[in-house]
Amino acid sequence: MLHEPATPAGKDPAGPYKIRLGIWMFVFYSLFYASFVAINLLNPLAMATIVFAGLNLAVVYGFALIIVALIEALFYDWLCRRKEAHYEKLEKSSESGEK
Repeated sequence: MLHEPATPAGKDPAGPYKIRLGIWMFVFYSLFYASFVAINLLNPLAMATIVFAGLNLAVVYGFALIIVALIEALFYDWLCRRKEAHYEKLEKSSESGEK
């Protein structure tokens, strides 16, 4: 059996942008999660405080962690697709300019 990629892979001109964006988003989410952990470590009773619609801080913060991760993933995908389209447009315009 031949184990090769299903599609040919080349150099990704948007790669450095994606890496930087991913690192910044990771740092943001890590700080958001670290604050959740810090609250649990420093003042665990605060997590029992009712903050929204009868739900305590632990539940609201937990759902917020999930929702923020989903929003970040969608935002990352949208920004990366936009940057890839930009580079593809530049590549096509440079190819048509050479002919």
